[in-house]
Amino acid sequence: MEEENHTEVSEFLLLGLSEDPELQPLLLGLFLSMYLVTVFGNLLIILAISSASHLHTPMYFFLSNLSFIDICFVSTTVPKMLVNIYTQIKDISYIECLTQMYFFMIFAGMDNFLLTVMAYDRFVAICHPLNYTVVMNPRFCGLLVLICWFIVFWAALLHLLLVTQLTFSVGTEIPHFFCELAPILKVARSDTFITNIVMYVCTALLGVFPMTGILFSYSQIVSSLLRMSSTASKYKAFSTCGSHLSVVSLFYGTGLGVYLSSAVTSSSQRSSTASVMYTVVTPMLNPFIYTLRNKDVKGVLGRLLNRKCALPLFPRQQ
Repeated sequence: MEEENHTEVSEFLLLGLSEDPELQPLLLGLFLSMYLVTVFGNLLIILAISSASHLHTPMYFFLSNLSFIDICFVSTTVPKMLVNIYTQIKDISYIECLTQMYFFMIFAGMDNFLLTVMAYDRFVAICHPLNYTVVMNPRFCGLLVLICWFIVFWAALLHLLLVTQLTFSVGTEIPHFFCELAPILKVARSDTFITNIVMYVCTALLGVFPMTGILFSYSQIVSSLLRMSSTASKYKAFSTCGSHLSVVSLFYGTGLGVYLSSAVTSSSQRSSTASVMYTVVTPMLNPFIYTLRNKDVKGVLGRLLNRKCALPLFPRQQ
């Protein structure tokens, strides 16, 4: 196949999850349902937090940001996949592919950093409760989120600039359902050594360090819980971490599963199928985890839904 400069490549081909025509309607219905549940569920979380004054705390401020990021995260990949399945057209333009890759890296990085910030919030709340309101003040919380945006913006931009220097063949096929960095590097025609090195370094800095921070925070939390004499106090303190710990386990567990499946198997289809877990399933499950395990959020959502259901029953008198 003749090698072309990246500036002459107008589009790529996304092979998707399956080429079986009989599976396409099933995949379309499945991923459309999952996408709608994800968007609706996370919007409900944001609505509940914004409408209830007693939820205007650092923990729920970070949770609302996480819900917003999850909506953006899933919207980066799923709508294009749904269009490709519905139209049976697999092409994606060069610019659109790089744009999708860029925003995917931003929102994946923000998910990672927000989970770390939320772990720090729980660490301060449990290990230093008397200083919690002083340390986790609104200005500091906003600054933490801005720092996260700043870091992932420049890390994603660095990867984007490196990819634009690569060359690809006309009609390049990407064995994935969206434009992810690793599959794109595998199909490049030019040397990707520097780009791979940068990718591994950024993965270590932006992945391992936050995960280490989460583990350190929870080691300190467990140590503080063990020093508590009251069982009720232990349960109440740890219950505030239950939802976050579940989301962290789901996010890193699925991400690690994708990495291991890619390393163990050479099948691109299996790797892309495994990617569905952290790109689609995890953002969809997050609202359920926080509503089912959190009495405050569950109570606000219940009142909101009851209010919406009761409105048509009592029309305003003329």
